Amino acid sequence: MNLSDGIKRLLLGRKLSSAQLSETLLPKRIALPVFASDALSSVAYAPDEILLTLSLAGMAGFMFSWWIGLLVAFVMLVVVASYRQNVHAYPSGGGDYEVATVNLGPNAGLTVASALLVDYVLTVAVSVSSGVQNAKAALPFLIGHEATAAAIIIVILMGLNLRGVRESGTVFAIPTYAFMIGVLVMVGWGLFRIFGLGETLESPTAHYEVVGDPIYQQFTGVMMIFLLARAFSSGCAALTGVEAISNGVPAFRRPKSHNAAATLLLLGSIAVTMLLGIIALANLTRVHVLDDTGGAYFTLDGVRQDVHVDTVMGQLAATVFSDFRPAFYFIVAATMIILFLAANTAFNGFPVLGSILARDGYMPRQLHTRGDRLAFSNGIVALAIAAVALVVAFQADVTKLIQLYVVGVFVSFTVSQLGMMRHWTRHLREEQDPARRSKMQRSRIINAIGLTCTGTVLVVVLISKFTHGAWMALLAMGLVSVVMKWVKSHYNAVARETAWTGGERTLPSRVHAVVVVSQINKPTLRAVMFAKASRPSSIEALTTDVDPDETRVLLEQWHAADLGVPLRVIASPYREVIGPVLKYVRELRKTSPRDVVCVYVPELVVGHWWEGLLHNQTGLILRTRLHFTPGVMVTSVPYLLKSSSAAIDRMEREDPMAYRMIGTGSPAVEPKDHDA
Repeated sequence: MNLSDGIKRLLLGRKLSSAQLSETLLPKRIALPVFASDALSSVAYAPDEILLTLSLAGMAGFMFSWWIGLLVAFVMLVVVASYRQNVHAYPSGGGDYEVATVNLGPNAGLTVASALLVDYVLTVAVSVSSGVQNAKAALPFLIGHEATAAAIIIVILMGLNLRGVRESGTVFAIPTYAFMIGVLVMVGWGLFRIFGLGETLESPTAHYEVVGDPIYQQFTGVMMIFLLARAFSSGCAALTGVEAISNGVPAFRRPKSHNAAATLLLLGSIAVTMLLGIIALANLTRVHVLDDTGGAYFTLDGVRQDVHVDTVMGQLAATVFSDFRPAFYFIVAATMIILFLAANTAFNGFPVLGSILARDGYMPRQLHTRGDRLAFSNGIVALAIAAVALVVAFQADVTKLIQLYVVGVFVSFTVSQLGMMRHWTRHLREEQDPARRSKMQRSRIINAIGLTCTGTVLVVVLISKFTHGAWMALLAMGLVSVVMKWVKSHYNAVARETAWTGGERTLPSRVHAVVVVSQINKPTLRAVMFAKASRPSSIEALTTDVDPDETRVLLEQWHAADLGVPLRVIASPYREVIGPVLKYVRELRKTSPRDVVCVYVPELVVGHWWEGLLHNQTGLILRTRLHFTPGVMVTSVPYLLKSSSAAIDRMEREDPMAYRMIGTGSPAVEPKDHDA
């Protein structure tokens, strides 16, 4: 094992065969942190976004956080109930994309797919950025370096996910459960201190007054409705991640649908309890946060104050555990870690969806294959690159990113629920069994309620957030959809062009073999001997006269070698090598259009990457240019240097069949898709 292989195996673990895929399936206790960490962690920043938006109305705005929290919780429970129907009806892992495509058509499927792809990228960006923001409560040196820290975290998460779903899930399970337990204990202990012990708990910002944006000073009428709608749409970020379970059903242990539905129910129950608990405790302890970019500010005794304010979770932890600092640091650390790990939901959903889209021809086919660890490695890397670009572009600002965030997920929610309505209606026309019809009708009612709620939220989100950044998310979805259609049309065009119709069996009239020669050595001799062994109609060697003295020596050596093959020298007044060879081969083709020209190029096989920079560059360029010449085939004739033993050892470990082929010395033939 060479150094690069050793490092790869150390970071990613040993390779897994396809037969070991069943070993990567997840039990419910691991599936919960793997697929639900996004929705669970959103309770760490959804309350912030609700209160930040309400702060624009000043102190009067905070009074409505209860109602918005309850409304968000209701919508979450409806969506969870709706998606339990999805995982039972479509357990193959296609999720919303499959539901929309089967029931509403390819365009609806692409709409959902583009929305989900954009949302997965935003999930990583928002979760990691929020984690960095929470980390600043305990690590103030991160202030001013949020984007860099977020990018580093995303790269680390990419490496963990490249190790495989089960292994990354095991790593993430402990901090996910620690966060859940920590938040529930914090809420329970805080409420007990207030109602059970009669204590008065006040947050670090309780004594500050919040002055809102002058636009919302008259918090009545249309302005009130608009701000409450905007706060509600921001709070609906708590629903993101619910759809990931429907995409990840194949990763569950059997019975897959049952386990996925049970995990969804568990997710909904825990997330709603945590969300309502945090909002209730924030109101009771008078937690105040503000959106200073929107014009709100703090005052103390009527004097404006410029103070750094921690997140809602940070303030609650400091208040509830004021006499026990280890618990405060535990909550801050658990929140920071779970927000980082929330991106893991996207790292599991995006690659699976990308694989399905690649299978259907809408994405590059490289996304369909699994890597060494049976994870969709190319999709994981693509997601990480897109997320890093986003956090750098927005400087890991959660308030800016969150405006783009909720749109995509509610587009997919709404279209998916409409598709499920069509699904049940279609099956009810065919089903005669009363018991099954009753069950289907109940499921259709649940999906109808889900469609009503998610559709309403989507309209609210689009109206309230369009000018605040939602337009960018819609534009990104449109661009992704256009690109996917273009990829599909390209694959279809290539399939039509390359389809065999039963004809085209005519053999070429003759085969002209041309061996490219630069000097007399063993690689050249091997190329000549192989060309002769292939028994072409004619054979000749070809060299360019770049240096007259070198050409004269080459001719003398060629005649002395007596290889039985004529050597043609092409003039090159401008000392070019590639151009004259290309011109000669093309002229040869023009004189006999029904003939085939086979060009043999000697190639040194090296064992180290840096050796590749020193050899074969001219041959590589020549082969690439010849590929675009009709009626020409290019054959690379390899000659193994001693250093290639390292490459052979590596190939023997990775692909024994390929090693045996190279061991025979057989050249690699590169056929052309032309009129040969």
